[in-house]
Amino acid sequence: MTASRRFPLLLVGAFLALYLVWGSTYLFIRIGVESWPPLMMAGVRFVIAGSLLYGFLRWRGAPAPTWAQWRAAGAIGFLLLSCGNGGVTLAEHAGVASGVAALAVATVPLFTLVFGLLFGHRNSRLEWAGIALGLVGIGMLNMGSNLQASPMGAALILFAAAAWAFGSVWSKQLPLPQGAMASAAEMLVGGAALLIGSALSGERLTQMPTAAGWGALAYLVLFGSILAFSAYMYLLKHVRPAAATSYAYVNPAVAVLLGIVFAGEQIGAEECLAMAVIIGAVVLIGLPQWRKAPEQPAQLKEQACK
Repeated sequence: MTASRRFPLLLVGAFLALYLVWGSTYLFIRIGVESWPPLMMAGVRFVIAGSLLYGFLRWRGAPAPTWAQWRAAGAIGFLLLSCGNGGVTLAEHAGVASGVAALAVATVPLFTLVFGLLFGHRNSRLEWAGIALGLVGIGMLNMGSNLQASPMGAALILFAAAAWAFGSVWSKQLPLPQGAMASAAEMLVGGAALLIGSALSGERLTQMPTAAGWGALAYLVLFGSILAFSAYMYLLKHVRPAAATSYAYVNPAVAVLLGIVFAGEQIGAEECLAMAVIIGAVVLIGLPQWRKAPEQPAQLKEQACK
């Protein structure tokens, strides 16, 4: 009885972490890249978070990942963190507003359905309609002044969303480590790849980051990485990918509001209209997913709680 009561609370907590915490990380990334080189900041963020989580789990007696699990976690960590989060960080460093970045990443559920076809998933007519509407929203978003001023940022954001979606779908097919150890291993490998990319691209820390830069990094490590990313990996194991990516409903609104209030960002009419279209598309995609029957209890027992 106790376990059955805790399970829904864990789900609710995981969704809240994604909706609210991840919605705020776009602002903190924006603050951080003002005094940190983008790839370096992202790499340091995930290496620290992964090391803390890995050390804590090993201290609690969790087994170390096998070589096969390290490879699987490394592949997902590279897609989600090195390509996904790294792309967002580079885009915001290139001048893309934090709210617009969150809005572009709201296309993840669209990409999730498309990549799901590679693994035999079937899309309903409503989901196809959502994909079509989402593509219209992407086109409208790119017509806005924010992304037109930074074509490279627009390309990076869409690449990041596609990489994140593919990694999310593929993760359900791979032998990842048990529990939160999957998140730790993914952050360690993804963070290391980002640091390698930082070194190869010639990034240098010419002066010490500001207090705001250090504060942003600390928030991203503790809340954006350890808390929210672990919650996301937990949801990927226990709900359908489209449901796990439903944070796309809320993150843009949270990010836009915080960007306007705390960073003085301005969102044009084109971006606002694109937001309505993209969120409408995500709702169309999400409806069939939420109506489907949940996974069988036997499957859930085979997958460890994160």
